[in-house]
Amino acid sequence: MHNPAGIAPPFSCYSHGASASANARWLHVSGQVGVTPDGVVSPDPKKQIELAWDNLLAVLADAGMGMADLVKVDGFITQAEMVPLYRQERERRFAGHAAATTMVIVAGLAEPNLLVEIQAVAAR
Repeated sequence: MHNPAGIAPPFSCYSHGASASANARWLHVSGQVGVTPDGVVSPDPKKQIELAWDNLLAVLADAGMGMADLVKVDGFITQAEMVPLYRQERERRFAGHAAATTMVIVAGLAEPNLLVEIQAVAAR
């Protein structure tokens, strides 16, 4: 993890930069949304955030990876008031891991009922 002393520290649980070993196997995870396995999208922002993380972790597990393998995570949310919910869940899931992250408030996602999408890059 890279957090240079000459710049402001991260605002929460993340690193300004993250690197992987030269011979690492890379996994790029497509944007995961807050949808259940049977296709249900809850109108509750907190539930969507939790499900998006669950789905991202399921993709990591399918590749034989876990949270500690995350190098970069990009979160997209559609409502500014979701920032604290998103940060709280990200920090809970990271459990001390601090990948490089970006969080963006967007006007909308591919489906109007989706409130959050999380994409990631992992390496092992």
